[in-house]
Amino acid sequence: MQSGLLKQCLLYTPVLFIGLLLSACENDLNKVRAIAAADATKPIQRTTGVDMIVNDSSKLKARLLTPLLLEYDTKDSLAHKFMPNGVKVILFNGNTKPEGTITADTGYFYDAKELVKFKKNVVAVNDEGTKYQSEELLWDRKTNKVYSNQKVLMTKPTGDQMEGTSFESVGLKNPIFQNATAIIHVEGDPTQ
Repeated sequence: MQSGLLKQCLLYTPVLFIGLLLSACENDLNKVRAIAAADATKPIQRTTGVDMIVNDSSKLKARLLTPLLLEYDTKDSLAHKFMPNGVKVILFNGNTKPEGTITADTGYFYDAKELVKFKKNVVAVNDEGTKYQSEELLWDRKTNKVYSNQKVLMTKPTGDQMEGTSFESVGLKNPIFQNATAIIHVEGDPTQ
C-alpha cells in the first residue's frame, strides 16, 4: 500500500514542480516588463553646462545654452532632450549676427521633428528689440518658424503692445496674431 502511495507521489511531484516553475516564470516576466517600463522614463544621458551649436548645410541656425540637458530615448519619434533648469537659444539666419533670442524656464528638443518647445516664462526678443512673452513658444528648426497656441504679448521698443490668443512668425519678424487687441501710442494733438 505504501509503495502505491509512493509511486503516486513520485508521479505527481514533477507535474506539480513544473507547474510551480512555469507560474514563477510568468511573474518574473511581468516584473521584467515593469522594470523596463520604469527605465524608459529615466534619462539615458545627463549633460551639464551645455553650449550647443545648431547648423544646417554649414549655415549657423542657433546656439543653445542650458545648465542641464537630460536625454530620453523612447524608441520612437518622441525621443527628446529635456532642459529643466532653463534654456536660452540665440537664433541666427545663416550668418554670425544674431536675429533674436528665446529664453524659458524649461525646454524640450525633439530631434526627429526638428522642434524646440519652450515652456514657462518664455521671453523672445528679436534684433529690433520687439519682445514676445508667453507660457509656451515653439520653434521649428526646418522653417525657422516661431509660433504658439497660447496667449502671447508683443511689446515694441516704442511701448506699443499687441496681445493675441495665438501667433506665428518667421524668425520673430512680421508676426501674425489671432484674436488680437492692441495698445498703440500716437504722437500729436488728439483734437486733430
